[in-house]
Amino acid sequence: MRYLGPRLVTLLAVVAVIGLLPWLTRTDPALTILHARYADRPPTPAVLDAIRAETGLDGGPLRVLVDWAGGLLRGDLGESWVSGQPVGPDVTSALGVSLTLMGVSLAVALVLALALASPTLRRGARRELTTTRAGAGAAVLAALPEFLLAAVLATVLAVQLGWFPALGWGRAEQLVLPALAMGIPAGALLGRLLDDALPAALAEPWARAATAGGIPPRRIAAHALRRTLPTLLPQLGLIVVGLTGGAVAVETLYAVPGLGGTALAAALAQDLPVLQACVLLLLLLGLAAGLAARLGSLALLGPARSDRALPALTHPSLPVRRPVTVAAITLAALLAAAVVWGLLRDPLSVDAAARLAAPSAAHPLGTDSLGRDILARLGHGAARTVLTALAVGAVTLLLGLIVGALGAGALTETANALPAVLAGLVVAAIAGPGPLGAAVAVAAVAWAPLAAHTSALYAQEKAAPHLAAAVVLGAGRAHLLRRHLLPGVVPPVVRHAVLRVPAIALALASLGFLGLGTQPPAPEWGRMLSENMPYAERAPWAVLAPAAALAALGALAVLTSAAVRGRSHR
Repeated sequence: MRYLGPRLVTLLAVVAVIGLLPWLTRTDPALTILHARYADRPPTPAVLDAIRAETGLDGGPLRVLVDWAGGLLRGDLGESWVSGQPVGPDVTSALGVSLTLMGVSLAVALVLALALASPTLRRGARRELTTTRAGAGAAVLAALPEFLLAAVLATVLAVQLGWFPALGWGRAEQLVLPALAMGIPAGALLGRLLDDALPAALAEPWARAATAGGIPPRRIAAHALRRTLPTLLPQLGLIVVGLTGGAVAVETLYAVPGLGGTALAAALAQDLPVLQACVLLLLLLGLAAGLAARLGSLALLGPARSDRALPALTHPSLPVRRPVTVAAITLAALLAAAVVWGLLRDPLSVDAAARLAAPSAAHPLGTDSLGRDILARLGHGAARTVLTALAVGAVTLLLGLIVGALGAGALTETANALPAVLAGLVVAAIAGPGPLGAAVAVAAVAWAPLAAHTSALYAQEKAAPHLAAAVVLGAGRAHLLRRHLLPGVVPPVVRHAVLRVPAIALALASLGFLGLGTQPPAPEWGRMLSENMPYAERAPWAVLAPAAALAALGALAVLTSAAVRGRSHR
């Protein structure tokens, strides 16, 4: 109950925000309904008052929340503002589609994770413990957002090669590309985690004794997998939560009629009853996955969870190899050179005669559908995205330090379980699409890892012997905070925040891809990707150029993190 109580309160607060969306939005809900249903009727006060009375919006926010919550208890999700039809049947059908897609994506992730960890399993406990990694390729795949992989797969495998259909739902072959787009990053992440945990499990005394006793390697591998599950299941829950956020972009791109695509369409159309239902179901789906993972971990631990009979898996971290640092510096230099080159060109100049022109001396990366230079838009889009990511990173650092010091664990875990896309949908419904809304949405959830890091360091520093010695010597609270607590907590969290800036930039790009971030004609990498997708067959460079830039950003985040971590172990 101590675990569920605070988290239930936090969930109810999020549900209340969803229920109050009609009152939180900056536009008049009655005006939205009028434009959706009766486009030819003038927005007179009498007409708007009649719509408010018909929909219950005239009773104030408390009545709106109570009516919405009462409808939920009866299984009534309300009526669409656009179509006037009940929300329940359409959302229930979309939920079935999303569950099918997520189930197949999770199966792809598990197969890929086992494939990445298979070399370690085959090696078994017959050798000394060494650091075995799934590889830089898996690390980069794990860092790529689903919308980017979905765009590349659609461009190459569907449009250029014609192996799979690019759009639609209902046939088995239409499930392949969406499942791969969602499952590959999740499987790469899970594979890296599994490959990190298995060597430590196989080096424990029981594994060495089993090997010496002649037990078949397959049985040892099976027990090693079971040994790692208690620590991996919580991460698997977070991966499933990530699938709920990735489903929004993937379903939209492939025209899959699931909850994600339905929620995005409702947010852009200001159809708040449909958006409320979709976001609530996606949120409950993610929280249910996290709770199931926790319960599964406790069930696997059994009595060990109370008497701590099961030791934690430990794996010595070795210094990173020099090529990783060199690769990070080289990639950063290339990306910076391309950005500077693009900044010297005009991103808004339109040349109708050069529409969708192939790369040439005049346009090194080609042009888009309006004849605008892609290199110029990449450069200016990078400047916009990076500056926004730095600002969001500063805000999340401040929030993470404050919340982590206060020890709000339930709030931190709930925010950590919310994908930035879901926050973006809610913010877009309130403030409308735009760069500020996208920044607020990312900041609303990106502080959680920093808060968890701060909380752990804060508890560690409070228990340190030097702090107790300072108290005995008569040090006051201000001195303890300035001389002992802050120096031990702030520098590591700041380094963590800096490493998360590329991830924040990718999150902003994902919202731009969905149309919830920077609006045209301003250049932004995610927006460039979505704008040029309809022309992927005729001008694949228009899609692959921003895709390559985003992939380079993800790879740079992974390599930089590995290089910094390696230096810290020297």
